[in-house]
Amino acid sequence: MTDSAPAGRTTGLALDPEVVATLGAHLPRVAERTVEAITAEVPGYAGALTGEMRANIELAVQMALGAFLRLAEQAQDADPSTPLQPAIEGAYGLGRGEARSGRAMDALLGAYRVGARVSWRELSGAVVALGLPAATVARFAELVFAYIDQLSAASVAGHTDELATTGRVRQRYRERLCQELLSAASADVLAASAERADWPPPTTLTAVLVPTVRVRSVVALLDPRTLVVTGDLVGLEGGESRSAVLVPDADGLGRAQLLRVLHGRPAVVGPTRPWTAVASSYRRAVRAADLAPDDALVDTDERLADLVLAADPEALADLRARALAPLAGVKAGTAERLAETLRSWLLHQGRREEVAADLVVHPQTVRYRMSQLRELYGERLTDPATVLELTVALAVPPR
Repeated sequence: MTDSAPAGRTTGLALDPEVVATLGAHLPRVAERTVEAITAEVPGYAGALTGEMRANIELAVQMALGAFLRLAEQAQDADPSTPLQPAIEGAYGLGRGEARSGRAMDALLGAYRVGARVSWRELSGAVVALGLPAATVARFAELVFAYIDQLSAASVAGHTDELATTGRVRQRYRERLCQELLSAASADVLAASAERADWPPPTTLTAVLVPTVRVRSVVALLDPRTLVVTGDLVGLEGGESRSAVLVPDADGLGRAQLLRVLHGRPAVVGPTRPWTAVASSYRRAVRAADLAPDDALVDTDERLADLVLAADPEALADLRARALAPLAGVKAGTAERLAETLRSWLLHQGRREEVAADLVVHPQTVRYRMSQLRELYGERLTDPATVLELTVALAVPPR
């Protein structure tokens, strides 16, 4: 038992040994009636205390009450820990067992309340029949309820400690699972880790990057199975300021719901992948992290072209320089306008009116600029390879 469990504090009553022996003879009946009352009055135990389990519970009640009678036999200045410690340890373990079974403390505390009432009702009759003074009877009642309070407190401590321990262990396992997910561990390794972490795997996972300072408010709105990876994220500059949130089953309509939840919040949403392949979703979210301001929502599914073009910035810069080499001898301002016109011309497939509307210029201006471009490029503007290079080079403005 940990330090969280309370030590015995109830002091003895110095009952005569013969009185204690007489009361002890009543314990089997007291235990039986206590268990009957608990089964009848506490919903959490209705129908649960039967057969061998019922017999074991009755024996445990007898042992607990026996410890109480041994305490009552002691003088008030005696050390109460000797008779009480086994019972306190047992109550503490009972609380831990309830937590391991996934039950709250309500049922057990209810059982203690019923047990205190029934035990006092059964024992008080025997005490009165023995002709003990009224003051002794009153003190005996006080001890009974103080003792039950100590058992209740010990069980609560056990329940709390078990939850804390289980929670810490589960959290460590889930942190390990997260790292394995982001490092693309094998499916067998991930399945074993998910089982250890008590985490039921979804069909898919979607990686989302959010500022660490906002991660709690975001996760509170998502599926309870959502995993969170904090710390210095691999591959992300300033990674400690962001957290990776792995959202279960956010595909199809689920993705639309996820984007609605994130609306107005800074986040980068990766693609949806099978849960064992979420590392690819994370890597894409990382690559997309610089495609928009830090306070914007980025849906990588809507930025695929940008991501492809940004995959190798140096190669794109080289391609752009080669494709726009004919403009090198033109004044900078003119070259920029010509490149802008050529980009719109390629995107609108040479439809002059649409190009003019896009650039907010007169169609004659478009005709004039395209004449300049044809002089600079010559027949290359009709060459498919050149057109492809120009389309890629001019797909996004230079960074």
